Amino acid sequence: MSDDVQKVILQLPASAEYVDIVRLNLYGIASKMGFTYEDIEDMKVAVSEACNNSVLYAYGQKDGMVDVIFEVGSSALSITVKDEGESFDGLDSSSERMTLHDKELSDVQVGGLGFYLMQALMDDVSVVSEAGKGTVVTLKKHLNFSEEKV
Repeated sequence: MSDDVQKVILQLPASAEYVDIVRLNLYGIASKMGFTYEDIEDMKVAVSEACNNSVLYAYGQKDGMVDVIFEVGSSALSITVKDEGESFDGLDSSSERMTLHDKELSDVQVGGLGFYLMQALMDDVSVVSEAGKGTVVTLKKHLNFSEEKV
């Protein structure tokens, strides 16, 4: 059960102009792993949401850094986005998937839709947020080996 995992680590300024660098790295890694175009596009949207949350909410207008860690396994890609800014208190850390069912759009916290989107596009999403220690968002996508390549 030894699944060798290779890590690619980026440390970038928490600025919107650097999110494209994360997306480009994701594209290269996911393509090399054999993900479909559709899966890669889904992952790019999800990782952009995670990075944008760090850029927009963690540090406000102050300087800060965002760490993005790609963990490349034989059957899955895990992407962790970490910041040390203000924690995001709009989430509960339960393991159940969040859903918009039975909610009015006006009841959803501003910025909170990104987390729903991440969960819809990825196989697993984990958010850990601690006051004074920042937020860690981990996104995971499994390779679908049943799809035959033509």
